[in-house]
Amino acid sequence: MNEKTQSQGTLRSEARIAHGALHRLRQDLFVDAFAFRPMPPLEDAKVARWVPWLPERLRHWARWLPHLIVGGFSALVFLATFTMGYDIGPLRGLLMAGYCLLLAAPPALTLFRPVGAYWISLFAVIVGWFATSAFTPYGSPFGGEAFATHLAVMTLVVLRTRPRLAVEMWLVTFGVTGVLSVFSGSGAGDVPPVAFFSGLVLIAAAAVRAWREERRAVVETQTVTAEERSRRTLLEERALIARELHDVVAHHMSVIAIQAEAAPYRVENTPPELATSFATIRENAVAALTELRRILGVVRSEDPDAFREVDPEAPQPTLASLDSLLDSVRGAGLTVEAVITGAPRPLPQGVELSAYRIVQEALSNTLRHAPGADARVEISYVLGGLGLRIINGAPSRLAKPSPGAGHGVLGMRERVQMLGGEMTADHTEDGGFEVAAFIPVAASEATAKGGAA
Repeated sequence: MNEKTQSQGTLRSEARIAHGALHRLRQDLFVDAFAFRPMPPLEDAKVARWVPWLPERLRHWARWLPHLIVGGFSALVFLATFTMGYDIGPLRGLLMAGYCLLLAAPPALTLFRPVGAYWISLFAVIVGWFATSAFTPYGSPFGGEAFATHLAVMTLVVLRTRPRLAVEMWLVTFGVTGVLSVFSGSGAGDVPPVAFFSGLVLIAAAAVRAWREERRAVVETQTVTAEERSRRTLLEERALIARELHDVVAHHMSVIAIQAEAAPYRVENTPPELATSFATIRENAVAALTELRRILGVVRSEDPDAFREVDPEAPQPTLASLDSLLDSVRGAGLTVEAVITGAPRPLPQGVELSAYRIVQEALSNTLRHAPGADARVEISYVLGGLGLRIINGAPSRLAKPSPGAGHGVLGMRERVQMLGGEMTADHTEDGGFEVAAFIPVAASEATAKGGAA
C-alpha cells in the first residue's frame, strides 16, 4: 500500500513538473508572441568604453551599431538568396523574391518582435522544405540557407530575451523538422548531428545571456548598496551634528529661562501682566529644553555610545580651543602651522563649533592619509563670515589602511551646507590635499554674539 501511494505521489509530481514546463512554453512562445519589444540602443558609457577613439559626434550614432549589424545581416541574407535564382524566369523570380524576403525578414524582426521573428523563421524553413521537395526527391529541412538563417534567428532571440527560450525553441524546432524529415522520405538521419550542433550554439548564446543578466544584477546591487551606504553615512553625520548643536541650543534656552525667571525681580512693582508673560516665557523655554532632550534620545537610541565624548559634561569646542587641537596633532607627529588673518571676533556658537570640527577632521585626514606631510591651517575673519583653508603636502611614505568609513569630507560638507556656506575639497598639483570653506555670518549675528558675551 505504501509503495502504491509513493508511486502515485511520484506520478503526480512528474505530471506537475510537465504541466509547469508546458505552461512556461506556452507563456514564452505563444502568448503575445508578436508583442512589440524594441531593443534599446547601447548606453553612452558602453559606447565610450568599447570605442574610446571614436569622436564625440559619432558616438551618439554608434549606439545603434547592433541594430545596423543585424539589419546588414538581413540584407546580406536577402541578396545571397536572391542571386542564387536570378535566371529562373519572371514568375519563379517573383516567387523567389517573396521567399527571400520571408527568409531575410526574421533577423531584422528580432530587433522589435523577437518571438514572432522565431515563428516566421520556422515558417520559412517549412516553406523552403516544400520548395526543395518539389524539385528533388531528397529534400531536407536542414538543406540550403533556410535552416542556417533560422539558427541565427534563434541565437538572436535568446540573446534578446531569456536563456530558457534556447531549450524551448530547440525542442519545437527539432520536433517540427524531425516530423518533416520523416514525411519527406529523407529519414531522420540528419536530425541528431544538426540538433547537437544547434544545441551547442544555443547553449553558448544562453550562457552569454545569463552572464549579462547576472552582471547587470550585480551592478544594480552594487549601485543600490553604494547609495544606501552613502545615505546611512549622511544620516550618521547629521545625527552627530545634531548631537553637538544640541548643547549650543540648550545653552541659549537655559539662558532664556533664567533671564525670564529673574526679570520680574529686577523691577519694582512689576505689573501682573508682565510677570505672567515672563512666567510663560520661562515655561516655554523649559518645555523646549525637555523636547530637545527627547530629540537627543531619539538620535542616540540606536547606539547610546555613538556620540559620547570623553567628558560628556564638557562644553562644545570653539575656535578658542584651536591651540590645544594643534598641540595634540603635533604630539601625534604632524607638523602644522596656523595662520589667522583679520580681526578675531566672537561668532555664533554653531559657526565656531562647525569650524573647529572641520579643522579637526581635515587634520585627522592628513594624519591618516598623508603621513610625513606638513599641514597649514588658515583662518580668515572677513566682513561677511569666516574663511577656512586646510592644506597639506604630499605624503613622504605609504599610508597604512585606515579603519574609518572614509566619509570625513561628507561630514565637513554637511556642516558647511547646514550653515549656508560653500566648500571645496580636492587634490593639489603637488600631490597634497586642500579643504577650503566659507561660512557666512551676518553682521547682526556677530553683534548679538558679542553683546551676549
